[in-house]
Amino acid sequence: MDIGTLLGLICGILFVFIAIMLGGDFMGFINAPSALIVIGGTVSVIFIMFPMGVVLGSFKVALKAFFSKSPDPKLVVDEVVALANLARKESLVSLERATISDTYLKKGVLLIADGNEERLVRNILETEINFTQQRHQQGQGVFKGLGAMAPAFGMIGTLIGLVNMLQVLDDPTAIGPGMALALLTTLYGALMANLVFIPIAKKLEERSQEELAKMEMTMEGVMSILRGENPRLIQEKLESFIPPAMRK
Repeated sequence: MDIGTLLGLICGILFVFIAIMLGGDFMGFINAPSALIVIGGTVSVIFIMFPMGVVLGSFKVALKAFFSKSPDPKLVVDEVVALANLARKESLVSLERATISDTYLKKGVLLIADGNEERLVRNILETEINFTQQRHQQGQGVFKGLGAMAPAFGMIGTLIGLVNMLQVLDDPTAIGPGMALALLTTLYGALMANLVFIPIAKKLEERSQEELAKMEMTMEGVMSILRGENPRLIQEKLESFIPPAMRK
């Protein structure tokens, strides 16, 4: 579990709640019509912007922001170096019998063990990287869209509240509910966008960059094995992908 994501979300909600309680009555910030406009409108627009399958799948993808861990690139380096040593002692064909934990690395190793040319192997591995990036961008796009639409519907709710208020200026008792609707929709939209949707989209983007970097490093390792490079040289090359603090 990513403690930072969960802790940030809880702290953000808690601080807003405490600020509201210190400044007044919490129940005064609960308004069903405002929530209906912002939540209902935002979700409806997202189903217009993206295919239904992408929208429903994005909520499953969002769990990666909370429960997935950053990949350990050092493990990939160690595994690639071990495979390079095996290929050097025996042959590329012997790699078919090797136990490989990473699925992307296993795919690349099987391709070179089958005797495919370097150009073909690189094209196949690069294609998988490109389509993995596209799939990740779809999930990120849904939450970026939610982050953009929530404040927009907050403003729509504000306009609705102002219109309702202006229509009943001769009735002082009706001005308060209209003003509450006008202000709370903006608050709801801003909170949902800046506390939930945009941060999740950013965290998913960071997770995607980490995974793609690991895949690119893995591809370079596979190409090096295919070219028969020295395992020590392969290790030095792959460790250049890793921050210095993680190399030891």
